[in-house]
Parts: sequence; structure tokens; C-alpha cells
Amino acid sequence: MAAREVTYRPAFLLAYHGNITDGLIRKAVATAGLSPRHVATLQLLTDGPVSQKALVDGLGVDPSVLVALLNGLESDGLVERRRDPADRRRHIVEITPEGTERLRKADTALDTVEQELFGGLSERELASLRRILDKLHTSPEHFSCGE
Repeated sequence: MAAREVTYRPAFLLAYHGNITDGLIRKAVATAGLSPRHVATLQLLTDGPVSQKALVDGLGVDPSVLVALLNGLESDGLVERRRDPADRRRHIVEITPEGTERLRKADTALDTVEQELFGGLSERELASLRRILDKLHTSPEHFSCGE
């Protein structure tokens, strides 16, 4: 008896591939001693100093989560926090040269993962995938980073 071909639901396929991709990403950024959330934070700092409020908004996290995240990054010498001279209640966060170097290392590892995952796609297919993913109805409050 021949095996029946199954057509899986799109959400199941997305979850399946998402879980595999998550593992590959975590392994890749760990080569730089970082987590995915560390990488996301450092990426937000590459264009220059940013307020903690802007980081909260950009990462979609609770301020207490950001403080814990920044504490670790600061203790590792990857970011610096200082009071905003124009408003002493506000903190400014800046990536350090070490943070830039570690982010570069993580980006190189992520390039390898993306080549492995998407190497079989044409530029047009990859652009289509991006457009489709951008249309998904998801919300930051549904995200669980597991860190």
C-alpha cells in the first residue's frame, strides 16, 4: 500500500520551519557570545546612540526586560548607558567598539545560516517571501523569545 501524501496546513509548516530556523539562529549568534535578543538590541544601536525608550519601542519589550538586557550587555562591555545631558531623567544607550565587533561576528554567522536556508531561492522568490511574511497578522505581545 502506497503512503498517502499529506498536505500540511500553512501554520504548521511555518511553525515547523520557524522552530528549525530559531535553533540555527541561536547557534549562529552564540558563536559571538550573543542571544537573538542581544543581536536585535545591538542592531538598533548601529546608527548611533538611542534612548532607552526608543529601544523599548523598537524591541517591543517591557522596560524591566530592557533594563535586564542592557545590564548584561553593559557588564560584557558591549553597550554604554549614560544620562541625557538635555534631560537627566532619560538614559542614552550606545554600542561600544566591542559590541560592534561582536555584532559583526554574529552577522557573519547569520549570513551563513541565511545562505543555507534561502540559497535555493531566487531573488524574486526571496522578495515574495518577505512580502508574504510582512502580511502575516502577528503581534509583538504574542512573541516569546525564551530568553
